[in-house]
Formats: sequence, structure tokens, C-alpha cells
Amino acid sequence: MALGTATDPYELRFDAGRISLDLLATTHPEERFDSVEVLCAWIVGAGLVPPGTPLAHAGPPWLVDFRELRGRIGQLVRGTLAPAPWPSYDIALARVNDVALAAPPAPRAVRGEDGTLVRELDHPPECAALLGAVARDALELLTDPVARAALRECEGDNCPIVYLDTSRGRRRRWCSSEVCGNRERVARHRRRMALTRA
Repeated sequence: MALGTATDPYELRFDAGRISLDLLATTHPEERFDSVEVLCAWIVGAGLVPPGTPLAHAGPPWLVDFRELRGRIGQLVRGTLAPAPWPSYDIALARVNDVALAAPPAPRAVRGEDGTLVRELDHPPECAALLGAVARDALELLTDPVARAALRECEGDNCPIVYLDTSRGRRRRWCSSEVCGNRERVARHRRRMALTRA
């Protein structure tokens, strides 16, 4: 199954509306970043690098750095959704601001096999550059009043995923209609059937 289809709750998901929110989704339903290979798949799936970009230089320290940034972004996003910012909000904000200072990977256009232009990176990306791109995305999200107002937490049972609600009328309730929405429809059906039998 292709990355990003979000039909299997245990796959990497890219349906939260922003790269930084997709990063937050890697903790549910369990820790997704359990290997460097999964992290590299997420980096490609999130569009931080074009497919085929060499990431052989990625190692365990990358896992630590991405998890740490994910935690800080999570503090900012959840602090934004809370009535009052959390006590650690300012510490998280300072850290994400620092990470965002790193320049993102430099792209370049080259001719593909069929002659069309395709994106490549000038050189294999460093971890700091990739983290910087994600941190910048989080800062752009949280400083944009329209985007910030569209942040929603999934109404699914025990689902902590935060997404950007860009639906018409801003009525989206679940992180994924195929995952949490389907669970809710199944639960509703079971409740109706139980009432019918009773």
C-alpha cells in the first residue's frame, strides 16, 4: 500500500494538512519512528526530499532529533489549542525558533529521463536542514491566524491527532474518515443494533 493513503492506522500518514502536523501523527497509535528506515520513509513521504534522494548518512541521532522536535512542536500545537498556554510553551517556542534558523535543503531542477524537469537536491540533506524545514512549517502554521483557527483535534475515540480542517464549512470531525470516522460509524451501528435487540 502506498504511503499516505491513511487507510491502515499503523501506516505512516500524511493527511493532517501540514508537514509539522504529519510529524505529530507519527506517535499514534504507537511510536512510528522506531528505526532510521521508517524515519527516512517519512522524510520522503512528507516531501522534504524528492524520491530517490540518498539518505544513507541518516543515523540514530536523526531519530533523537526528529523525536525531540516533534515533542516541542506538539507542545506548541497543543498549547495553542488549550485555553491557556502550557508552562513549557515558551521553552518549546524558543527551541523550535532555534531549529528553524537552519536553511532547508537547497533544491535544483534537472532534466528527467523523459526530458521534463524534476526536482533534486543540490547535495544529500543534513539532519539540521530537514529539521529546519519542519520547524519553519510549524512556525508558519502557528503564526498564520487563518491556519491556526483551522486546527482541530480528532474527535475519534482515543485519537490525539491534530489536523488542519480545510473542509467546506469547517465541519471535519476526524483526522481520517477512513480510520477514525469509520470506527465511529461502526460503533454507532453497533449501538443501534444493540438498542434494536434490547
